[in-house]
Amino acid sequence: MKQKWWQKEIVYQIYPKSFCDSNGDGIGDLPGILQKLPYLKDLGVTLLWLCPIYKSPMADNGYDVADYTALAPEFGSMQDLETLIAQAKRMGIGILMDLVINHTSDEHPWFQQALADPHSPYHDYYIFKSGKRPPNNWRSVFGGSVWEKVPGREEYYFHAFGKKQPDLNWENPALRRELYRMVNGWLERGIAGFRLDAINFLKKDQTWADREPDGDDGMAECIKACRNQPGLGEFLGELRRETFARYDCVTVAETAGVPYDQLQAFIGEDGYFSMVFDFRYTDIDLAPGGEWFRQVPWTIADLRRGIFESQLAVQQYGWAANFIENHDQPRAASKYLGSAQEDPAAVKTLGAMYFFLRGTPFLYQGQELGMVNFERTRLDQFRDVASIDQYHRAIQAGLHEEEALRVLNRRSRDNTRTPFPWNGERYGGFSETKPWLDMAQEYPTCNAQAESACEDSVLAFYKKMIAFRQHGPFRDVWIWGTITPVPASPDVIAYCRTYQKKRVWCWFNFGHTEAEETVPDGLEPVWGDLDAVTVCHHVVRIPPHRFVLMYEKLL
Repeated sequence: MKQKWWQKEIVYQIYPKSFCDSNGDGIGDLPGILQKLPYLKDLGVTLLWLCPIYKSPMADNGYDVADYTALAPEFGSMQDLETLIAQAKRMGIGILMDLVINHTSDEHPWFQQALADPHSPYHDYYIFKSGKRPPNNWRSVFGGSVWEKVPGREEYYFHAFGKKQPDLNWENPALRRELYRMVNGWLERGIAGFRLDAINFLKKDQTWADREPDGDDGMAECIKACRNQPGLGEFLGELRRETFARYDCVTVAETAGVPYDQLQAFIGEDGYFSMVFDFRYTDIDLAPGGEWFRQVPWTIADLRRGIFESQLAVQQYGWAANFIENHDQPRAASKYLGSAQEDPAAVKTLGAMYFFLRGTPFLYQGQELGMVNFERTRLDQFRDVASIDQYHRAIQAGLHEEEALRVLNRRSRDNTRTPFPWNGERYGGFSETKPWLDMAQEYPTCNAQAESACEDSVLAFYKKMIAFRQHGPFRDVWIWGTITPVPASPDVIAYCRTYQKKRVWCWFNFGHTEAEETVPDGLEPVWGDLDAVTVCHHVVRIPPHRFVLMYEKLL
């Protein structure tokens, strides 16, 4: 594929509500992000992805938009955003907005008018069905029926996610034109692009027929009928033509479940988007039917298989957005490392393993500190609507309260939504008052100030790693090179990155014992745990939770 500017970037995801509170109300805001731009610049970040900051009742923390053209007052003003965009640009940092156009909030004026008057043109902006009972047995992503009764009428509206998030009717051309005007308006403000939320949900199965039940509740997961449906490409192609294609912007699509043989349309030379998130390896621990309260065992070999299937499939057609953490995932150290989650060497090995894959690296706030999952003891300590639903589904399935809480502590989205720890003081320097969500327990020692003062910290490692990718001798290999999986021991993930006459071999040991790997002649260790790794003849010995990168000059 042709080389594009956004392939060179380092993206940092900010959950605004939890990043930095500038005004002491316990909620992060745009002026707080502005204050921390030097920290992000020093880290090496070149793009900031902001989770939704639009006006919203916050039933799903901003993914329920009440006004696409206004900001939530708790985050700041439009002037604050314009200042942030301008100041970030001066520092070489672009801004990505989160675009949520599968659904709105039920408090959006369009939906309010649709409820008030079934003959209003806004009624067809959403999906309504008449009847005395729900039209089918589909289960929403957040649990319960996808259908919510309209008060006072024999009518139901559709919501793939929460009941306060009614889905937009993309079959309506007038709605689509309205959305395109809004998208272009944001691009005219000078943002670098968008991350697109749940974008492959736009097309629904228009038969609206019942599906085979797949859970204890007798319902069927709605994604089978409203994700990656035939005809979706018509909407996505039009969206690109009417908006993104008119600008030199970057688009990153949340497209869980898109078959690999369809990636050409999504990220090919004239694809709908610049790149996609692939969730096949990050969802390795999820049970079918959306029941993530059920434990799914997996091995490093399973993870390796998922990563390389994804990497090789994407390499055929376009570009990947590589990640191990985001606002919908638990902390990566806890998820992938288990008992080694607080071992800095293991955390660094995990970070390097995904960072040098082919694609643009995405970091989530706190990942660069090696943050781990929290431990909550009561249900009322959770704020995430999906987590609360999973708790009740777990109880319904027969789990005891303690077991259900253990599940939430392991997999809840609140794990990554805890306020960012800037220092070890009360409330972690995030705020002067009690935050909207409790801090993670380790913040007195795991915080930006403490790790900035330690040359061997996870934060120091991430700075070095970013600099090594962006400015080191193998920069072109990391950014433009192809990827080839390398056979390795069961607990080792290994691959080669190749560009022109340079090749770098990469080994990452996630086991609890030393790994011995066969290596070609003439390799030179160039980065990693060089003091711990030994190379003798054709064998490299890698201690537990360590890694090594080795250079081969091609003839």
